[in-house]
Amino acid sequence: MTQGSTRRTVLATGAVALAAGCSDSNSGSTSTSSSAPAAPATTAATSSAPAAATSPPHSSAAGGELARTSDIPIGGGKVFKEQRVVVTQPSQGQFKAFSAVCTHQGCTVAEVADGTIDCPCHGSMFHIADGSVTHGPATSPLAARKIEVRGNSIRLT
Repeated sequence: MTQGSTRRTVLATGAVALAAGCSDSNSGSTSTSSSAPAAPATTAATSSAPAAATSPPHSSAAGGELARTSDIPIGGGKVFKEQRVVVTQPSQGQFKAFSAVCTHQGCTVAEVADGTIDCPCHGSMFHIADGSVTHGPATSPLAARKIEVRGNSIRLT
């Protein structure tokens, strides 16, 4: 009983401290539901992880160098999981970028091999030159992403 009343006191105090920023109707699951909108929270441990998850996929590298041209093999590519983008080089000096999120069920593609961008979840494959589906179950192509190549630097725009 002491533990239950302590929990209610903590929950009530937390709800007041958040100034109605979060719903206090989830008394049994406040700790799990409050982790989703953790960006406004003041604890350093919870605010650092959600900040990366809630940022637009391209914002952390927008304007900054994503890769060097030498990092992207000719006829292949590289997946940048944090930015949720895949950069390919279908032919020498031709660089393309696509969303790294599979259009089938939202998994992140895992690798670029043998001219395709491959999703590990259900086996979908996409062509490195245009993101089109080469093997299902996906039926839609990967969305193109904008990049800029300056000298030896590849940047998301």
